[in-house]
Formats: sequence, C-alpha cells, structure tokens
Amino acid sequence: MTRQQVPSPFPTAGKTRIPARLSKPTPRAEAEAPKRSRIATELGGQIRSLRLASGMSAAALARGAGLSRSMLSRIEHGLASPSIEALDRISDALDVPVSRFFVDQIRRTDCSFVPAGTGLRVEREGVIRGYSYELIGHLLSGNLFVEPYRVELNADAEPYTTFQHPGTKFLYFLSGKLRYRYGSRLMTIGPGDSLLFDATALHGAEVILEHPVSYLSVVFTLRE
Repeated sequence: MTRQQVPSPFPTAGKTRIPARLSKPTPRAEAEAPKRSRIATELGGQIRSLRLASGMSAAALARGAGLSRSMLSRIEHGLASPSIEALDRISDALDVPVSRFFVDQIRRTDCSFVPAGTGLRVEREGVIRGYSYELIGHLLSGNLFVEPYRVELNADAEPYTTFQHPGTKFLYFLSGKLRYRYGSRLMTIGPGDSLLFDATALHGAEVILEHPVSYLSVVFTLRE
C-alpha cells in the first residue's frame, strides 16, 4: 500500500534561504568592516580639508577629477571609497601628491608657544628703514603657511605704501596712529583697529600721525 504524501502547509521553492539581514557575518568581515569605515572617513576628511584649504569648490574638484558631485560628496563624507585611479585624478586636481591623503593628522599637529619678549628678531630683505619685525610663532606642518609678526615703526620710520606679496594679511594695531592705504582706500587707524585684506594689492602706511606705531601682522599663504 502506497503511503499518501500530505502537502506541507509551508510551500517552498528550492532550498530555503536565510534572509541576508539574519545571516551572521564571518569573523573576517566583522574585523574588516570597522577598518574600512575608519579609513574611508579619514581619507574623505583629508580630501575635503585639502579642497577647502585650496579654495576649490566641490563642483570644481568633481569636474577636475572626472567625478559626479554626488560621488565626491560620498567620498568626502566617508560613505564611499575611491579607486586608485580616482584618487590619482583627485590629487592632480588638487595639485598634491597622493601620499598627502594618508598623512597622520595627529603627527602633523603643531603648537607654537612664544613667551612675551622671546620672539625672533627678523632682518627682512628689502624692508625700509625704521620697520622692526619680531616673529612670534611658527608652524612646520600642513599646507597653510602662517607668519605672525609684531611690527614696530620707530621714530625714524618713513611712510611706505607699496608693500605687495602673495597671501591674505591680518593687521591688529596696538599703539600709535596713522593713515593706512590699501589700493585706492585710505583709512585712519589707531589702537584696537584691525584690517584683513588680500595682500596682492599695494598697501602700507601713507602718513604716520603718532609714534610709536606697533601692530600685529599675520600673513597666511598656501605652501607650494
């Protein structure tokens, strides 16, 4: 007598599959996933920092590297890992070596402490008579070059309005009074006043009204 087969109340087609969300990752996958996420995050952060420091927009970098805006955004936020070819194109667009993307940020961090009166007196070539420069800080790493000086105009200092150099300059006036020219603008400056400007335009003291004049001068430029 043939035994009648009773259909199962739970029909299946082929082998039963465990949903992907319930499958347990292998130990190797568990070990590598956090590492990939950390590397992608750090790499993306480096790319974004270098782009911002260079003044390049995300659209310009994406265009120069042959990437879509959305892909560049995912890379900068650590949501996608770029290929070697993409990294090479990004480095070309930013004009930096590929190795720059993998520099340890902790090791690159600088801190400069200069106690009062211990700055380095600098004899700057081409400086006119009566201008004294004291370097009061320095950074050795990173792609931003910063030069902070305490500048004093002595009693024999002469007006000079043709300073011109690369970078962005910030001035904070400590003492004295003068008329300062920037391009076509002429401003009366005294203690507590400040200026921030593109240093590629002609600038400098046109008339010294009260001695002694002293101010903090910080110049920011990108390293080549």
